[in-house]
Amino acid sequence: MRRLNLDQLNTFAEVVDAGSFSAAAVRLDLSQPAVSLQVRQLEQRLNVRLIERVGKRLKPTSAGLTLLEHARRIDAAVEEAMQVLSSHARGVAGEVAIGTGATACIHLLPPMLRAMRKRHPQLDIRVSTGNTDDVVAAVTENRLDIGLVTLPAAGRSLHVTPVLRDEFVAIAPANDNTWGDEVTPHTLAAAPMVAFESGSSTRLLIDDWFLQAGLRMRPVMALGSIEAIKEMVAAGLGYSIVPKMSVNAVHHRRGLRISTLTPELTRTLAIVVRQDKPLTPGLRKVLSALEGLGSVL
Repeated sequence: MRRLNLDQLNTFAEVVDAGSFSAAAVRLDLSQPAVSLQVRQLEQRLNVRLIERVGKRLKPTSAGLTLLEHARRIDAAVEEAMQVLSSHARGVAGEVAIGTGATACIHLLPPMLRAMRKRHPQLDIRVSTGNTDDVVAAVTENRLDIGLVTLPAAGRSLHVTPVLRDEFVAIAPANDNTWGDEVTPHTLAAAPMVAFESGSSTRLLIDDWFLQAGLRMRPVMALGSIEAIKEMVAAGLGYSIVPKMSVNAVHHRRGLRISTLTPELTRTLAIVVRQDKPLTPGLRKVLSALEGLGSVL
C-alpha cells in the first residue's frame, strides 16, 4: 500500500503555492535541492507527475490539483488531531469509564460529575451500573477504568482504596406510628420486608445483619432498584433497609419514616483499579474526585 509522507505532501503544497522550488525552500527553511527531492520522491511514490513548468512558473498537473484537494483535508484533519492530543497532554480531555452500583450512581456521583464537567468540559466521563462482582470483573478485564464498589472486593491485579463509610437505616411508611427512632433485627423480623434483589452485595450485608441476631429475613418483594424499593415502602407495602445516602436529601424522604438500626449496619465503598493501569492526567483527576467523596457523607 502506498502511504503518503506528510512532510512530502506539505512541501508539494508549498511549492505550488509559492510558484517555485526556491521560494518554497525559503518558506520551509530548507535547501532548494531538499525541496526538489521531496517532491520527486512523492511523485515516485504515487507514480504520477504532480508539477509542470509553464513559462517561468510552476503549476500543478491535473493529478497535482486532485492531490491538493485531498492535501487540504488531510492538513485540516492533522491539525484537529494535534489540537485534541494537545488537550490530552494538558489533562483536560479523554474518556474515563466508571462502574458503580445504582445507589451511588443516583445519590453520590451527580455532584462530582457536574463539577468535573464544569472544570474539564472535554473530559468524557461515562458511568455504568452493576453489582460489585460485575464491576470488579469489568475493571479486571480492562472494560472499565475505575470501579466504585461495596467491599469486600478483591483481585490479584487490582488496587483497592476504601473511600467512604455509609450507614444503613430502616425505612417505613411515614404514617406508621408503630416505629421508633431505633429498630432492632427482632423488631423488623416480623414485618413485611421489601428487600434488595438476591445476590447483590447490599442484600448480602443485610442478610448477615439478621443472621448475626439468629434471624432469617423473609422478604415479600425483592427488587433491583433503590427507587422502586422506596416507592413500595412509601405506598405502605412493607419496610426496608437502605443505605442512608439514598434518603439523605429532603426530597428523597417524602412519604418515609427513617429509623436508626441497632446494632449499627454499615458498608464501605472503595475504588478499584488495575495495578498496571496507566494513569493519564484525566484518569488521575477522576480518581482524585472519587477519593474526595469521603468528605461528602
